[in-house]
Amino acid sequence: MLQLTLLILPQVILDGVVLGFVYATIALGYTMVYGVLEFINFAHGEIFMFGAFAGVEFLLFLKGRGALQGAPVLTSYAFVIVAIVLGMVIAGLLAVSIERVAYRPLRNAPRLVPLISAIGVSFFLQDAMRFIQSITSGQFYRSFPTFGNFDTRIKLFSVPLGERAIIMDVQIKSVIVIVVALLMLIGLNYLVNATKVGKAIRAVAQDQRTASLMGINVNAIIALTFLIGGALGGAAGVLFALKFTRIDPFVGFFPGLKAFTAAVLGGIGNITGAMLGGIVLGMLESVSASYLSIFTKGAFGAEYKDIVAFGILIIILIFRPSGLLGEQVAQKA
Repeated sequence: MLQLTLLILPQVILDGVVLGFVYATIALGYTMVYGVLEFINFAHGEIFMFGAFAGVEFLLFLKGRGALQGAPVLTSYAFVIVAIVLGMVIAGLLAVSIERVAYRPLRNAPRLVPLISAIGVSFFLQDAMRFIQSITSGQFYRSFPTFGNFDTRIKLFSVPLGERAIIMDVQIKSVIVIVVALLMLIGLNYLVNATKVGKAIRAVAQDQRTASLMGINVNAIIALTFLIGGALGGAAGVLFALKFTRIDPFVGFFPGLKAFTAAVLGGIGNITGAMLGGIVLGMLESVSASYLSIFTKGAFGAEYKDIVAFGILIIILIFRPSGLLGEQVAQKA
């Protein structure tokens, strides 16, 4: 058992990190909106879903015209970048529209009211995508097209262990997920902490009335916050499709729920905490899925990974209810 545990450990850690970065990219959108409005946008998972469909449909359009088959490597990367940007634009504009129509009129209402509105928007967007897909493609399930070298595995190292060897490799698309997620984290931190726009966002997050008296257009800043949060969700959707290949109108529910959990775990409203929470959650899931069957001798399988992961998260939050970084960070998105 020990040898098997060691053999798969490096790959389990790497898979957990990649999964964690996927959760983290979605969690950034949650924490961005919560940091300003202290409002949980439960429709963020569906905004993520719309971004994923925008990127995948663009690539399927190219595939239908034969542009993907035999495309050079650099051209393949350019197509993926355009798909991510398209997903960000669609998701960002959708988030701004939702804020204007469904949330802004309820800004002064009791907190439960916009929360219920967010849940309603979530269901509306799911059915809207089902409708769009039924009249356009007739399929609810869409697959990320196969092209380029994104499925190629890069061997990182190999360590002999008895008669076998510990081998660690990573897919190119996993590297893309990590790189894009890190760029998003760095860019968002720079925007919030080192620009005038970021200063205005932090001022609105601190006190909307005082910020308004200082000449800041509060409505515009809140709309910008939704635009940024939605765009991050759209990018995460395309990355999710690239990594896991298949999407559907309900694909945003569970990743969105787990990303929200990651944001709370890291300290919701905290940008770096969202990233940390996502990685911790991804690691817990990956370790549970890989080792549960081994340590219980087959009594429990990978399907129980969520129980173990969320059980550990509950214990962590009991001792740190403000999240892993909730007490240490002065910045708010």
